[in-house]
Amino acid sequence: MAGAVLGTSDWYRHFGTVDAPGSSACYADWSLHIADDPALIARIDRWPHNKRQPLLLLAAARYLGAEVSPYGKFRNFLDEHWADVSRTVLSRATQTNEVGRCATLLPSFAAISAAEQKPLALIEVGASAGLALFPDRYSYEYDDGTTVTRLSAEPRPAGQLAAPEPPVLRCAVSGAIPVPAKLPDVVWRAGIDLNPLDVANNDDVAWLEALIWPEQDFRRKRLRQAIGIAREDPPLLVAGDLNEQLMSLAGQAPADAALVVFHSAVMGYLSAGGRSRFRSTVQDLAASRGCHWLSNEGETVIVQEDGSTVVPEMAAGRLRGNFLLLHNGRPVAITGPHGQSLDWL
Repeated sequence: MAGAVLGTSDWYRHFGTVDAPGSSACYADWSLHIADDPALIARIDRWPHNKRQPLLLLAAARYLGAEVSPYGKFRNFLDEHWADVSRTVLSRATQTNEVGRCATLLPSFAAISAAEQKPLALIEVGASAGLALFPDRYSYEYDDGTTVTRLSAEPRPAGQLAAPEPPVLRCAVSGAIPVPAKLPDVVWRAGIDLNPLDVANNDDVAWLEALIWPEQDFRRKRLRQAIGIAREDPPLLVAGDLNEQLMSLAGQAPADAALVVFHSAVMGYLSAGGRSRFRSTVQDLAASRGCHWLSNEGETVIVQEDGSTVVPEMAAGRLRGNFLLLHNGRPVAITGPHGQSLDWL
């Protein structure tokens, strides 16, 4: 897959055979049928390249009311609502704000805080609605098959209003994972996105829910719980290009906190040149201000027009269907794309 540009039908076939199985039987079925539907592929090919991705089309249809169904019924829905589907695809983006990924990032966050002996200041690039900026407010269960380690935020002092119920993020682990004894302290949090989503906006919330795969009700529940937490204390979200905004936003972070710049399933939306520039920007930030960089990306999250790969550090076969977590450019773990697993290297 690396080094060559896939056609749209191949893209949908890959999604239906690699990405969706085990997570959504509906999306696997629909994607494989779309791959073999030349008339529909021709319509999709009229969109800009970065708008042809399977999840964006499928989410747009779900957002507009498409139900889990055999492909024939779904195909009829697309025919009847194509103008609205196209409008949604062209105006929206795949901004899946998967809070489950916090379970795969938490050991690294905690290790950085412990090593620096400082609280954390977090910047997420490609932040969507900023829900991954609250790792200190969620609850976690790490299961190695024999034991379960549970972590949760400290209860609020007497007299304060009770916190919204946090999502419980469950993660299967393997390897010598440094699961922390307690959650790290986060004193500042901010994000960058081309089009930040607002947890107080019902249309944006509906779009976030549409991005969750149909059968995964547990993800929908924890999304709603995370939105409740974010609504109570909305993070600072800056609209703009990550390469243009990162340095100035980092300048607002408290000087006495350990700064961590992180992202999940974001680099695939940049060209090879954009990713190279981002790497240089983070390295400049590390040299001038000091920061840690956590990259949590798949081998080919999205097919690029230039045919470039996202993660050249590891063979695609080993990452198949998973992400690679890097700390300051060094691979530390293979992670489940929705935070469901963490395999420490």
